[in-house]
Amino acid sequence: MADSACPGDVFALVGDLGSGKTTFAKGFAKALGIKKEITSPTFVISKVYPLSGKNFSKLIHVDCYRLSGEEDAEAIGLSEYFQQKDSIILLEWPENIKDALPKKAKRIYFKYIDKNTREINIK
Repeated sequence: MADSACPGDVFALVGDLGSGKTTFAKGFAKALGIKKEITSPTFVISKVYPLSGKNFSKLIHVDCYRLSGEEDAEAIGLSEYFQQKDSIILLEWPENIKDALPKKAKRIYFKYIDKNTREINIK
């Protein structure tokens, strides 16, 4: 999926706690060539990882778990992130900011099956 991502893409990662959203983000970042350790941005809300040699300059990883609506999304500058055409954005817990989510966002649904199995659906 990362190899077909385009500048300006927004991926909304939807799923319960432990369903694999952050693990997916780690693999996505690795596929883009990011060597830095990817961790959940739950407490800092967003992390920006520079990219080189790609059609885009950064991966933006946002955890919306502690946000509650469009006002919170605006307060942290998400609308500015969404306008950056040189970035790829991964959003965890996008349902918390559903009114602020761009219509073009690609939704990836994660489901916990058991400790070794997750189900992933892309829409």
